[in-house]
Amino acid sequence: MIHHEAISLSTQGHRDMHDLTEKVQHIVTTSGVRIGLVNIFNVGSTGAIGAIEFEPGLQRDLPEMLDKLLPPNREYGHEQAWHDGNGHSHLQATLMGPSLTIPIRQGIMRLGTWQQVIHLECDVRPREREIEVTVMGE
Repeated sequence: MIHHEAISLSTQGHRDMHDLTEKVQHIVTTSGVRIGLVNIFNVGSTGAIGAIEFEPGLQRDLPEMLDKLLPPNREYGHEQAWHDGNGHSHLQATLMGPSLTIPIRQGIMRLGTWQQVIHLECDVRPREREIEVTVMGE
């Protein structure tokens, strides 16, 4: 069986992080899948999906670490093409990745106690995001 739904998300721009765990689990529950996989995918090249403990320290630490690795104030080749100030956004989102796949057991996502599904906005401006959630299994 395959079940698909989308999550709409409004972000505030660079570094804005959202916990998607409850919304994704609701989709898994609605699907009726007891054993299988769920894939969560950010549509767009400047947003990322990951798994992290969603707490204030890490909500600050993860974007700060990405800004140190790929700083916003550096000149990127992307800037020469588009001049939109978000070359680092594309690279940060690529480094984290656009999707996450999680096993499902007994109708529940198999996450660790301190592990939540998150969306991280890497773009420099607020965005309206569509997160595609596909549940596969039986």
